[in-house]
Amino acid sequence: MKTKSILVTSLVILSLVFIGLQVLKQEVYASGARALILLLLTVFCCYEGKVKKGYFFLFLVAFSLAEVLNFVAWFVTPEVRESIDYFYYIGNGLYILSYIFLIIHVLKSIDVRDVISKFPVHIIILIILDVFCVTVVTGTTKNTLSISEYSLEFIYNAVIMSLLTIAVINYIYKDDKKAMNLLVGSIFIVFSEIIQLAYFYVIDINVLNVLCSLFLVVAFLFLYLHARLPDLKPEEILEDPEPVEA
Repeated sequence: MKTKSILVTSLVILSLVFIGLQVLKQEVYASGARALILLLLTVFCCYEGKVKKGYFFLFLVAFSLAEVLNFVAWFVTPEVRESIDYFYYIGNGLYILSYIFLIIHVLKSIDVRDVISKFPVHIIILIILDVFCVTVVTGTTKNTLSISEYSLEFIYNAVIMSLLTIAVINYIYKDDKKAMNLLVGSIFIVFSEIIQLAYFYVIDINVLNVLCSLFLVVAFLFLYLHARLPDLKPEEILEDPEPVEA
């Protein structure tokens, strides 16, 4: 119990410090705090026995590795990154991989065939919205990035929007607290990523960076709440409630 309290207190303090460093524009220290938060969150989830294995655990590990790599990148000289920025490609590749793990985590908890048969119109509409959003959002970077960087950003945004779509369908399908926490967490992830894109490529205003960081912290809070709750059994999802007798 004491260890759990220490971990929770450390996570809260680090989150506040992280937001504070972003407000003060201390990017290097903020990056270090962010990496440490993700590492501690992974340890905390393992300590509680909720996520010692599986795709959610892989999501946390891949995301944490990406954050550590981003922190290390601050100490690499510009000359080393002059030709090909391997930190950019590997870091974003790890983020993409982490979100793919989270998507698989969700898909494994539902009957995909049953979902497709029940919600074909919802899925088609959401896919159309995804294509539109990814095209528009990624288009803001077209004149700034190289072809390879633009392609990577397109894939990144496509994976994020796919996560949001699957989270929406998952909530419609299950309609429980666990699915709601995942949906809210996914929404905040999308908000965080869009704001970060605007901060990097559209307008350099520190308040955007602060909002991006705040939304990310909130996103992981809801994802943690999602991971703590047990999955519904298939029969609990698929069976219709019995009618109440008069």
